[in-house]
Amino acid sequence: MASAATAGSERIGDLLLKEGLISREQLQKALDEQRQNGTRVGYNLVKLGFIQENELTRCLARQFKMPAVDLSKFEVDPKIVKLVPADLATKHLVLPLKRDGRTLTVAMADPSNLGVIEDLKFITRYDIFPVIAGEFTLRNVIEKLYESQDTQMSALLDEIEGMESEADVEVVAEEKEEMSAAALAAAVDDAPVVKLINAILTDAVKRGASDIHFECFEHDLRVRYRIDGALMEVMKPPKKMQPALISRFKIMSALNIAERRVPQDGRIKLKMGKKVIDYRVSTLPTLFGEKVVLRILDKGNLTLDLEKFGIEPRAEKELMEAVSNPYGMVLVTGPTGSGKTTTLYSCISKVNAVDTNIMTAEDPVEYNLHGVNQVLVRTEIGMTFAAALKAFLRQDPNIIMVGEIRDLETGGIAIKAALTGHLVLSTLHTNSAAETVTRLMDMGLEPFNVSSALNLVLAQRLLRRICSGCKAIYKPDPAEFEAAKFTETMTLRDLRFAEQAVLDMISRAPKDALPHLQNVTAETRIMDMPFFKGKGCDACNGSGLKGRQGAYEVMFMTPELRKLILQNVGAAEIKDAAVAGGMLTLRMDGLLKVWKGITTLEQVVRETSA
Repeated sequence: MASAATAGSERIGDLLLKEGLISREQLQKALDEQRQNGTRVGYNLVKLGFIQENELTRCLARQFKMPAVDLSKFEVDPKIVKLVPADLATKHLVLPLKRDGRTLTVAMADPSNLGVIEDLKFITRYDIFPVIAGEFTLRNVIEKLYESQDTQMSALLDEIEGMESEADVEVVAEEKEEMSAAALAAAVDDAPVVKLINAILTDAVKRGASDIHFECFEHDLRVRYRIDGALMEVMKPPKKMQPALISRFKIMSALNIAERRVPQDGRIKLKMGKKVIDYRVSTLPTLFGEKVVLRILDKGNLTLDLEKFGIEPRAEKELMEAVSNPYGMVLVTGPTGSGKTTTLYSCISKVNAVDTNIMTAEDPVEYNLHGVNQVLVRTEIGMTFAAALKAFLRQDPNIIMVGEIRDLETGGIAIKAALTGHLVLSTLHTNSAAETVTRLMDMGLEPFNVSSALNLVLAQRLLRRICSGCKAIYKPDPAEFEAAKFTETMTLRDLRFAEQAVLDMISRAPKDALPHLQNVTAETRIMDMPFFKGKGCDACNGSGLKGRQGAYEVMFMTPELRKLILQNVGAAEIKDAAVAGGMLTLRMDGLLKVWKGITTLEQVVRETSA
């Protein structure tokens, strides 16, 4: 890139003059054309017939020390073209040509523009390899390959016509007040809007998205899906459709379409064929319109088997033992979107029986569980977690689940319930299992109550899985090892946990299940261990990652840990004692999944701390 920047500091016209390919008079005419039309000098020289385009690109390739490409002899895959938005391609004259693993080759008229290269890297999430193309041909090819937004929308609507019929996508009415006649009229007024919204809602479910983001900017709209924890842009509807699209979302979720100044929350229930999908809707006023985010709650994708999420056998055994106790508290901790609610639902499903009264207070209720009494927390009318908990204790419960312990009042009631013969499950927002204990005491809870009530604390993260279609073994570079805090001489034995954990993992696995680990011993250097990543293929959209896997840190309360909590020690001492007792931290559990070939070292370093 440095050579490109250096070469770009000398103007194209001067380079061509120096090479003797044009005269000063020809350059002056091209400059006059530039002043009149705003077009580039190189483009004008080719247009006026002063130089052949292939001569121009060869000269630039020599000066910039990078390859040139003849677009007239190059067939571009339309799937690759979609990686770069039309407005960016047209404005900066860039065109994606081919993808090779994590590298995207992009044709550029001006490869000295390093800002555009950084923008492309950010938008596409690929490493950019620029090549030079003739501007005249590049403009023509971009115009042909990128259709206008209106044409794209027409094509999309034509595709929708061929998809499921309108009868297949049906809004299931909730038991609420009747909508006004005006709202009903607005809902069916614009057929393209209705079809587009239905297409987005159904397409997101088919792609396995967890969220849909509908965003408004000054000159355009953007629709993005969150798939496997990462956002990806899927379309840009015309800006003129913005009011109708937002109103349609609001009508479907029974929100006030006249109120645009404050955030609103609602829910959509759609019937798609035989499936019923819930969408949690949130609107937020922004500078150029309301942003709408929909959380997709597809019960068909709800997996309640923790083993499938990748919890280690010992950790799962300890979790099930804690949940099987008739009283005490089990806490699940982690950031938003780390799968805490799914873990709690999994625990509840294991103990859900006819002779057990299970009650939950949730904000919101994400999935309906048969046989479980689920209560929606509504703070605005005083139905808080604490109020729900007080009411539960008068309902003869066996098991209570509280969506989140946010304050001292909720924590105090939950602890008392756990100490008086109830099993209490809840979540907290902390970074590790040990920090959860100190957070409870920071809230004002007494150490002796926390020590007596806690059965187990589980911290978790979600790591992206390596795509099975393009998984390959590779050697991480020194920077990756440094980020993971590995040294060149470090062995499995030096990691303390890994020596026994990896060998146990190999012994438990079916024969030939982990062939890449068969020769691993306690003396194996970390740098010689097998590491995997995805090369990028159509199945994973070139990312090399597809699906997610849980990483778990399970801290079972032992007598030694209870003593430390009574002494009100810090999180570091609690963690050290738990690890000495056999607990795997999030980083340790993640590394086991790296060596199993499930996820990448980069993912583990990004999501966990050493």
